[in-house]
Amino acid sequence: MKLKLLILLLITAVILTGCGSNEMSKSMTLLDQNKQEVTFPQEKPVLFFFITTYT
Repeated sequence: MKLKLLILLLITAVILTGCGSNEMSKSMTLLDQNKQEVTFPQEKPVLFFFITTYT
């Protein structure tokens, strides 16, 4: 059962990846912990992490 679910998940991920666009239409701007805007460049692939805390 787990193998079938994993295969279905992988097929779904491949289909969704194929339907996506190659580029983002707008630049992505987020706020850091100091409430300053951080903009990610669009010309190169970027890897970023979200670290959240619940207080």
